[in-house]
Amino acid sequence: MSTDIRDASRDASASPSASQSASRPVSQSARHSASPSPAVSRLGGDALHDPVIDWFGEHARDLPWRRPDAGAWSVMVSEFMLQQTPVVRVLPVHQEWLARWPRPADLAAESPGEAVRAWGRLGYPRRALRLHAAATAIAAQHGGEVPRDHAQLLALPGVGEYTAAAVASFAYGQRHIVLDTNVRRVFARAVSGTAYPPNATTAAERRTAQALLPADEAVAARWAAATMELGALVCTARSPECGRCPIAAHCAWRLAGSPAHDGPPRRGQSYAGTDRQVRGRLLAVLRASAGPVPQAALDAVWHEPVQRARALDGLVEDGLVEPLADGVYRLPA
Repeated sequence: MSTDIRDASRDASASPSASQSASRPVSQSARHSASPSPAVSRLGGDALHDPVIDWFGEHARDLPWRRPDAGAWSVMVSEFMLQQTPVVRVLPVHQEWLARWPRPADLAAESPGEAVRAWGRLGYPRRALRLHAAATAIAAQHGGEVPRDHAQLLALPGVGEYTAAAVASFAYGQRHIVLDTNVRRVFARAVSGTAYPPNATTAAERRTAQALLPADEAVAARWAAATMELGALVCTARSPECGRCPIAAHCAWRLAGSPAHDGPPRRGQSYAGTDRQVRGRLLAVLRASAGPVPQAALDAVWHEPVQRARALDGLVEDGLVEPLADGVYRLPA
């Protein structure tokens, strides 16, 4: 989320940082600078914008990628790391990563294997390879600076629609729909009156998000960060704290009596005994070693040979592990 939101219409060197902008109240005229669409009028868009943005100003967490001295690279690293990983686990790794690689070019100068090693136990380590590939492209094609343009962000390897919109919005203060799980849950409850959003983002959700997006660029970026924080801290998946919600009076789900979820069963992802667990143990051995690792060292971490071999083959196929001669393996060079 936001660290260095800058006004895209001005030179970056002269524009305020996100945290500096965040510390100032947003004027009512800026929030309501354009006539709302019929959908926003029907949903009470202005009634949602003001309390959510004001709540964010008072309750936003102090995160390193939101601070005045953080830049777009910090935002991008955080967005890669926060995918399917909670903030508490990301914080120490993000700090170590930025200390070691303060610029994209610093990461690009290292091997992909070092990115995988530094990723530690964040999970889904292919994200480390994708972030390394994005850093390499930024260094080679954009003078080492994370691009401001949404299309250029989207063209980076490993960057999808969500990440491009998040970086453009949170790092550069641009007006984009930023739909992560937290935001989708807030909109599902407040607007659609359902406990949870669909399993995959739908066109209807995008239309709702577009209808609710403030017209002013800076306010839209603020709204994106505020709705994400509201979903993370208050409108949570399992135990929403409606008594703390700034838009409880307008929430369609709450006004309907908080009906139970009536869609497909929502099951948490299992981990114990899965190929993911085996992959994690194999990678832990490789990360802990300064050099290549023999097959015997990998065999020792999991008792079931068929599953172990399948997990190792998957790591090789994903580019996370390189096989060498004589049954020796290493992180990608």
